[in-house]
Amino acid sequence: MLAFIIRRVFQSAIVLLIVGLVAFSMFRFVGDPVDNMLGQERTQADIERLRSDLGLDQPFPVQYLKFLSGAVQGNFGVSYRQGRPVAEIIAERAPATLELAAVSGMFAIFGGIALGVFTAIRRNGVAANAIMTLSLIGVSLPTFLIGILLIYVFSVELDLLPSFGRGEVVDLGWWSTGFLTKSGLMALVLPSITLGLYQMTLIMRLVRSEMLEVLRQDYIRFARARGLKERTVNFRHAIKNTLVPVITVTGLQLGSIIAFAIITETVFQWPGVGLLFINAVQFVDIPVMAAYLMLISVMFVAINLIVDLLYFAIDPRLRVDGRT
Repeated sequence: MLAFIIRRVFQSAIVLLIVGLVAFSMFRFVGDPVDNMLGQERTQADIERLRSDLGLDQPFPVQYLKFLSGAVQGNFGVSYRQGRPVAEIIAERAPATLELAAVSGMFAIFGGIALGVFTAIRRNGVAANAIMTLSLIGVSLPTFLIGILLIYVFSVELDLLPSFGRGEVVDLGWWSTGFLTKSGLMALVLPSITLGLYQMTLIMRLVRSEMLEVLRQDYIRFARARGLKERTVNFRHAIKNTLVPVITVTGLQLGSIIAFAIITETVFQWPGVGLLFINAVQFVDIPVMAAYLMLISVMFVAINLIVDLLYFAIDPRLRVDGRT
């Protein structure tokens, strides 16, 4: 077990180094931030002085190593747009994105598993068929269109929920939360559904497919032949083996919720790190863009590591085979 964790951590570190190198290399082609930071009356001397102050006149390997050494210490440099430390800016925006991702993730996981199990057990029922038909909407429609439709129905026509913003928040030290106010909770509803709907339908369809496959196995027939109740067979024997392959997809979808929150935050003007990244791209704010992608990479790697460890907890065959 310890050797497995060490091996996975080492592989994760290699992945982060490669992602950082690729991201930092790509940002060299998105434009010159000096053009946006200086006015029209700039001189060549002003350009050279600013490039020197920002370290942009140094060779690329030197710039990357400086960024990497600072990132390890939590220092991502200074934003070209705001002139403030990037770590401080991200710390201000992170609570909004993490709360949105947490609500969307719970909606996707619990809703997807519950509906997947229900549609598998009641696969010939009218309700199950209706749910499977409606799930095509979540799989087919793009996220931004779902958000616009929800805004039109619940904000414009029914006037029940806010169409943008985070609502009123409460500061708890360095963390600002909308969970403690009515407007904050109402503001979470539409963006969390928009962000989690695709993941929920994907998890639901996967759980249904795996559940139907497990229910056809011989040990399920044997359990029924022993006279066990149908509820015991479904929820004690079948569902546990169903979740083993589902964990991988679920873990990746949780990472996707954070990574793809950019679209949802743009549609709902949600003040999170996704919207911060979009503004950084428009202004060629390289430190902010690099920090955002590095943090997303860290989250993906951490989620994959947790998923691998969960395999050991759920599937006893992996605990026997230490070579996994």
